[in-house]
Amino acid sequence: MKAAVIQERIIQTDITPAELTARWKGLERVPGVDEVRILAEDHYPSRKSLDAFIGDAEALFGVWIGPDLINEPFLDSHPRLKYIATLGHGWETFDAEMTRRRGIVITNTVYGSHTIAEYAFALLMNSCHHIALHDARVKTIDWTRPENKPEFCKSVTRQIELYGKTLGIMGLGAIGFSLARMAQGFGMHVISYDLIKRTAPEYGFIEQADTMEELLSRSDFISLHMPHTPKTERMINAEIIEKMKDGVVLINTARGALIDEQALADALASGKVGAACLDVLTEEPPRHGSPLLTAPNCTITGHVAWLTRESRLRAVDMAIENFVAYLSGAPKSVINK
Repeated sequence: MKAAVIQERIIQTDITPAELTARWKGLERVPGVDEVRILAEDHYPSRKSLDAFIGDAEALFGVWIGPDLINEPFLDSHPRLKYIATLGHGWETFDAEMTRRRGIVITNTVYGSHTIAEYAFALLMNSCHHIALHDARVKTIDWTRPENKPEFCKSVTRQIELYGKTLGIMGLGAIGFSLARMAQGFGMHVISYDLIKRTAPEYGFIEQADTMEELLSRSDFISLHMPHTPKTERMINAEIIEKMKDGVVLINTARGALIDEQALADALASGKVGAACLDVLTEEPPRHGSPLLTAPNCTITGHVAWLTRESRLRAVDMAIENFVAYLSGAPKSVINK
């Protein structure tokens, strides 16, 4: 079996391309794999170069899953392809029934549940305490001046205690559950909304709401962990925001398209939403601008919640483990069921 790997470019400071390549070489030790091709470039390949690289490979790793790639013309060009793996948690809409008809298995890699949940919680903590702002004050005030002495033990932003507050988690998958456990450790009440009810004992500390409206009306903080689908696109809109508590803090480490950005900007300006903490935007980067870039009380980072050294290496290891499971006849993390 021939395997082709699209190795994503390095966009962090604590890992090298050689380290990722060495990790991917683990595929060579998988029984039945005769050849491993690894494409490590500074940018995602064009469709033409991608086609040339894949060639007659039977397994493909590291591609972005969506309708621009997973379609009839692409698969017609690679009739031997039977296994496709994305290195991400999420994916865009594609014709799953068509891929099943062709006998293709497509998997995702749930490598960063704790990593992304940690980042979501960091955004939550930042919205409550604004540590960087207070750090800057201490370092820029001239403390040799006696009149500045009262400025030292002083908060210039509201300090919000998490203990006893309610965190609403929309989407109780692996990341949402990891975040719930962190919130529980801080003494928060956790309420969730998901189309799937979780019945395993480990979910017992989470109150699972029957309706999204119930979560919206009761949560002091809301964190989004839903996939981007036609049904979830702009699900956070003006009508939904009106159902939230006044002054709610909204966190999004999932997909930017879940939010109507103008509606959120308006809600931030009016104070209906007290703060927004976002690691994702609808357009990344925002080449055409976004009303959120100038909205008050809005923290935006550049889709970096997943970018730890541990998570990147874990993603490769898990992708290989998923492939071994597929070869053994028991595929897991399948997204085109």
